[in-house]
Amino acid sequence: MQSPVSHPTPAGEVSWTPIAEEAERAAKLLHPETKFPKPAHRRVFTIANQKGGVGKTTSAVNLAAGLAMHGLKVLVIDLDPQGNASTALAIEHRSGTPSIYEVLLGEVSLRDAAQVSDQSPNLYCVPATIDLAGAEIELVEMHGRETRLRAALTDQALDEIGPDYVFIDCPPSLGLLTVNAMVAAQEVLIPIQCEYYALEGLSQLLKNVELVQKHLNPELDLSTILLTMYDGRTKLADQVSAEVRSHFGDVVLQTVIPRNVKVSEAPSFGQTVLSYDPGSRGAMSYLDASREIAERGAAR
Repeated sequence: MQSPVSHPTPAGEVSWTPIAEEAERAAKLLHPETKFPKPAHRRVFTIANQKGGVGKTTSAVNLAAGLAMHGLKVLVIDLDPQGNASTALAIEHRSGTPSIYEVLLGEVSLRDAAQVSDQSPNLYCVPATIDLAGAEIELVEMHGRETRLRAALTDQALDEIGPDYVFIDCPPSLGLLTVNAMVAAQEVLIPIQCEYYALEGLSQLLKNVELVQKHLNPELDLSTILLTMYDGRTKLADQVSAEVRSHFGDVVLQTVIPRNVKVSEAPSFGQTVLSYDPGSRGAMSYLDASREIAERGAAR
């Protein structure tokens, strides 16, 4: 079967083709005509789920890129020792690089550890190096071990960078690093994949959020749930989506992130999917999700 091609119409116009439509979408994404609204106040999210492979890092970097490409200043804090967010944003994170590890220890300021991503001049990242792998053990004996990150993310420290949004990418665990992220944040964003084991372990995560609210950060709010890895060919995806929406209501974003190979490929090229393949379904979905977050932020 031949690929569809465009043909001149009698009026001399070019008819629609899927390739032309994708190219038009990509051009609009890379050269946006409109800016997203600024939030009423700076929003600090922790992106958490102790299950691995649910799209935490993917969501963190692509939501950040979507907001940054549309005029908002965004800071991503890579709190996962694997450093995948740093990789996706093409941020240097070899051992010895000023990173979130030194920030937690109080040896380096947040501003000195932050790097600008080549994805956008509005997109900053504090990287994670392999040194962070031992931080959980070191933090146990430290004074104020649960509040080290909050102490580093003061209004004064953040004002030196000036982000409208801060996304803290957590490791796939409920350890001290994740607790630090929840204590430092105002909001929790939970990515949930539309698959069989989606809700397994979610109750424990919610219990941890409640414990942090009760004992360490009463202002913490479970504000956002993002459904990821949606496969429209299966009834299961619809069932999981419906169950999550019925339980959490308006906390769940209307936008759903589909399974898309471009989303998986992008990090290996040191890019977000929005710069790797801006016309892809994955890129457009993350753009829609970031727009939805921005609109909610302006209305809060």
